[in-house]
Amino acid sequence: MRVSIITATYNSAKTVRQTLRSVQSQTYKNIEHIIVDGGSSDNTLEIVGQFDHVSAVLSEEDGGIYDAMNKGIQLSTGKLIGILNSDDFYADNDVISDQIKKMIAENADCVYSDLEYVDPTGRKVVRKWKAGPFDRSKFLRGWMPPHPTVIARRNIYEDYGEYRLDLGTSADYEILLRWLYKLKLKCAYLARVAVRMRMGGISNRSMYNRFSANRMDKRAWKVNGIRPKWYTFILKPLRKVGQYF
Repeated sequence: MRVSIITATYNSAKTVRQTLRSVQSQTYKNIEHIIVDGGSSDNTLEIVGQFDHVSAVLSEEDGGIYDAMNKGIQLSTGKLIGILNSDDFYADNDVISDQIKKMIAENADCVYSDLEYVDPTGRKVVRKWKAGPFDRSKFLRGWMPPHPTVIARRNIYEDYGEYRLDLGTSADYEILLRWLYKLKLKCAYLARVAVRMRMGGISNRSMYNRFSANRMDKRAWKVNGIRPKWYTFILKPLRKVGQYF
């Protein structure tokens, strides 16, 4: 079964090589790796061109990272789709193989795993995101699966839509909330670290960005016609505290 891995890039020359190598070295070989570049002015595309496992490259201006993800989904041909951004890399060579085995074994619509945040060098682990087994009700307590670890069946995107571009950095939260809480799709949890992600996400770079993300998180519930608890958005940022210990 083919899996399409979509990587969005923009002036990613400092990190994209590690991302590319981590896909190239996977023991699962039926991988279609699609690069969607936002019109980089550095040598990102030159580095991408050095990796012959890459199946397709699209480089043009886009409406941001989630627009790039949607373009990659539309270009993809795999039965399964995963997103691995250019700051991220797989933890080891068996990640995709292990995740697909778990997904098939549980006849699930998607699979997720644990994630580690690393420093800019990619070597030192700073935070550990242990996602834990799937329980739909945990969304009410501020939970979500680590989006970079998710692999999903392509028919989910076809049947229920892609990333909403009107929700800013909460687009990944909204799509998982839509799939797993609203639509009650089945998701398997593979208890192992799948992805290492560099620190410095857009939504956490300032208090303003965190406030904006919180506002968009609330909107994610509203646009889906579902109601959170009064404490949902208090607990969501607090969940990150435990990741440091």
